[in-house]
Parts: sequence; structure tokens; C-alpha cells
Amino acid sequence: MTESPSFKRVFITGASSGIGEALARRYAEQGAVLGLVARRGDMLARLAAGLPHPERHCIYAVDVTDHGALAAAARDFMERNGGVDVVIANAGVSRGTLTEHAEDLPVFERVVATNLIATAATFQPFVARMKEQAAAGNPDCRLVGIASVAGMRGLPGSEAYSASKAAVISYCESLRVEMRGSGIRVVTIAPGYIDTPMTRSNRYPMPFLMPVDRFARRAVDVITGGASMRFIPWQMGVVARLLRLLPNWLYDFAFARAPHKARGS
Repeated sequence: MTESPSFKRVFITGASSGIGEALARRYAEQGAVLGLVARRGDMLARLAAGLPHPERHCIYAVDVTDHGALAAAARDFMERNGGVDVVIANAGVSRGTLTEHAEDLPVFERVVATNLIATAATFQPFVARMKEQAAAGNPDCRLVGIASVAGMRGLPGSEAYSASKAAVISYCESLRVEMRGSGIRVVTIAPGYIDTPMTRSNRYPMPFLMPVDRFARRAVDVITGGASMRFIPWQMGVVARLLRLLPNWLYDFAFARAPHKARGS
């Protein structure tokens, strides 16, 4: 039986800012070796330089919609570190979109490509190696999809974002069932409003807004525990589930005039 390493090997996309950066800092504090992926290599370099044991971490200036480059980064990380324990598909974009505007369709495509398709492209290169590790006696691997409370019901002005995050939730559920018995746990985390550069552009109230470092602490605990799905903060999970119970006519009435994300923001 192969013993698992004393440290975690964690691969994170969208690591240059926001939730990804906070998760990287949290895992580094716990002694993990990290693979950090984002488009902005300069920001990744600054992040890695400020982490404990910066020489241990790997940075990859990759756009997650470039699936070939993403797979190459995954292979390099596993080769350097003898495998992987946690893969977090965190890269995401949010843009206000309205279907009536033809010029929003490319934006819609970009949001779906980044938030949904890249989640599958992030996981794919790791699955075979994780199964090998589980068969060798290390059944403690995690594939983590970062969804959103916005995926629970369609929000006005956020057609692309809500659709993509709803799809992430369903995709991770399908994958979780497929991976059952393989030694790989699939974890879905649905953030509510987290204080990051992405949410700071919102010009409407954000209930239960959570500092990103607190979110990261909670998320790492959830990932370690291997929960199937969690909302963070939990209060937004209650809100989301209550909204799912509303009949469509009442939901439509309540949200038709609600403040929503502006186009392009």
C-alpha cells in the first residue's frame, strides 16, 4: 500500500485574485504545495512569492479556455509532485448580459466557456491519476467545482452567469455519481456574496457579504470533509432553497423590478 504524502498537492484555477487567491493562501498556510493557474502571470508570481515556501509552488500563466495549455499544466504539476490530491476549478467570470442584444452573445459564450466548459477541462487531466492513487491506497482525492448561489434560480441581468453556474451544479452532481466508489470525491461549493473584485462592481445590496479569507477557511474545511455540496455562507443557502420553493409567478413578481447586474459589468 502506498502511503499518502504528509502534505496536500493542490491545483487551483483562477488563482490570481479573489476566491482563488484566498484558497491558495489558506492551503499554503497548511503546508500544501500548489499549482496556481490564471491568465495573469505577473499576479501569480507576486502571489507565489508571498506564500510560505515559494520555491515549492508551480505557477502557470494559462487561460482556462485553452484546454491544451491547461492539460499541459496539469501534467507538469503531477509530474513534479508525484500526483495530486485536490483540484479546484475556480476560474470564473461574471458579466451582465441581455439576450435582446446581439452583441451580448459572444459575452454569453465566453462566460459559459470559462465557468462551465473549463470546469470539465480542469478536471479531465487529473481523473485517471486520481483513480490510480485511490487504487494504490490513497482514496482521499477531491475534485472541487466552484458554483454559485446564482445557479439556483435565474437572476435578471445575469442570464449567462446564472445559466453557467446552474450548469456547474448539475455537471458536478453528474460527475459525483460517476465517481462514486472510485476513491474520488466531487465537492460542489456555492458561494453567496463574497467580498472580491468581482462583487465590488455590483451596485445593489449584497446580503450576508462575507470576507474572502473567512470564506476560504470555511471552504477548505468543507473540501477536507468531502461534503457533496455546501453553500457559503450558510445563510445564503437557506435563501436559495427558499427561492427554489417559490412558484414561478411569485418569483417573477418579486424579481422583475429587483436591482440587477448592469450589462457589461
